[in-house]
Amino acid sequence: MKRILKGLAVLSVATVCAFGASAAEEAGHSAAEPTHFPIFKPHHESWSFAGPFGKYDLAQLQRGLKVYREVCAACHGLNLVSFRTLEGLGYSDAQVKAIAAQYEVQDGPNADGEMFNRPGIPSDYFPSPYPNTEAAAAANNGAAPPDLSLIAKARGVERGFPTFIFDIFTQYAESGPDYLYSLLTGYDQQPPEGMQIPEGTHYNPYFIAGKSLAMPPPLSDGQVTYDDGSPETVKQYSHDVAAFLMWAAEPHMTARKQTGFSVLAFLILFGALVYITKRKVWSEVTH
Repeated sequence: MKRILKGLAVLSVATVCAFGASAAEEAGHSAAEPTHFPIFKPHHESWSFAGPFGKYDLAQLQRGLKVYREVCAACHGLNLVSFRTLEGLGYSDAQVKAIAAQYEVQDGPNADGEMFNRPGIPSDYFPSPYPNTEAAAAANNGAAPPDLSLIAKARGVERGFPTFIFDIFTQYAESGPDYLYSLLTGYDQQPPEGMQIPEGTHYNPYFIAGKSLAMPPPLSDGQVTYDDGSPETVKQYSHDVAAFLMWAAEPHMTARKQTGFSVLAFLILFGALVYITKRKVWSEVTH
């Protein structure tokens, strides 16, 4: 009787395993297929604007702007960033006007009721490379490139417990730039054996929405020439443009931190004065 029961148990296990393997094959899954995204967590990079006393590196931001204009702007817009905000990168008013004039902006209607193009002025915004979302998708295999105005704040990978507890005290807010840097430098890795990558897409283990994405590797060594002698490598380009996109998403970060520090200093001083006053007023009152 025991032998019969053992035999039935073994047969049941084998049947379940065979059914599971068959179902997995029918669904096109394999052990190499990821179950969560991103597959790899972003690198924790060092940023000049990190922490409560951090501030932007203007030289880095200017390099990042150069990378954006020469590489990223071919597909991605900055629709929420006006040219006049570039003064925050250390550019003079004349330089800002010169940069804006290099772009064509649609305006109008004119006296004849027609729209027309004119050179940009500081109050204009960075124009999109495509007239609409449908045109952007049609030019990029059905995947419209996202606008980058707020990408550094809109993209970020949760660090999980218990790391996020420490982030409260360290004022960690660099998950977006960490993600962008890791994504831009993550194209050099090969997918594990058995992982199926859809045709026309590119494997990137740091991509937050899947195992591959439509955007091909946008950067290569020596692609952008730096005037300050900084390394012209993919890692340097990625670091610079990620910092610039963080500035684009929050250009007043430095002023916000300075204001917060001043408010905290005032509250501490005010609290001390109130305590001293209370001790003085009630010092002769019997309790």
